[in-house]
Amino acid sequence: MIEQPIEIRTFDGTAAGFLFQPETNGIWPGVIHLTDIGGVRPSQHEMCRRLSSEGYVVLMPNVFYRIAKPPVLDFPMKMDEEKTKNRISELKNSLPPEAIARDGAAYVDFLAAQKAVKAGPMGVVGYCFSGAMALGIAAARPDKISAAASFHGGGLFTDAPTSPHLVLPGVRARLYFGHAIEDRSMPKAAIENLERALKSWGGKFESEIYEGAYHSWTTPDSPVYNHRQADRAFKKLTELLAATLN
Repeated sequence: MIEQPIEIRTFDGTAAGFLFQPETNGIWPGVIHLTDIGGVRPSQHEMCRRLSSEGYVVLMPNVFYRIAKPPVLDFPMKMDEEKTKNRISELKNSLPPEAIARDGAAYVDFLAAQKAVKAGPMGVVGYCFSGAMALGIAAARPDKISAAASFHGGGLFTDAPTSPHLVLPGVRARLYFGHAIEDRSMPKAAIENLERALKSWGGKFESEIYEGAYHSWTTPDSPVYNHRQADRAFKKLTELLAATLN
C-alpha cells in the first residue's frame, strides 16, 4: 500500500489529507473518503487502506481544514458534556452546503489529476455527518460522481431549507444509505421521509437499517463498533463501487 500526505488547493484555502493506492503498477478508479466528525486519525487511515486494497485510489481530505488541523478533537469525546457539543457544532458549522459543493469540486479535480487514477467515474463515501456531504458532492459534480454512499449519516432529511435531500434533483449517481438503529440524528421518521424523497427522485438507490448497529458502528475506534455489521457495510460499499466504477 502506498500512502502519502497531500495538499489540495480549494477556493477557500488548502486542505491537507492523504492519498492511498495499491502498490502494484496500474491505474484504478478514484474514491473520496469523507471522515466522520472525529476527522483524520488512525481509524480512518485503516478504513482507507482497506478500501484501497480492493483496487481504488482513495483520497481522504481534512474536511475541517478551514478551522482545524488533525486531531480536530484533541480531548476525550463525552457527548453529554458542553465542551464536546460546542466543538462538534463548530466543526459542522464550518461546512455549509455551498462550502461542501466548492470543496467537493476541488477534491474531484485533485483526484482526477493523479496519474494512478483511471479516467472516468468516481465514488464518494461519507460517515456520520459526512453522509450528507457525500450527497452534496454527488450533486456538485454529477459529471464525475457515479456512486455515493452514506453510513449512519445524520440529518439527511430535515425541515430546514438546507436539508441535504433537497440536492437530489442534481444527482446522477447510484446511492446507498446504511442507517443505524435508534439514531437521534436520523430517526425512523426521517429515514422514511428520505426514502419517499428518493423514490420521487427516480434514480437508483438502496436504503436500509442495520439491525443491532448503533450510530458510528462502522468506525473501528467507536465504542459501539460492530465488527459483523461493519464488514457487511464494507461489502455493500465495495459492491456499489464495483457496479458503478469498474
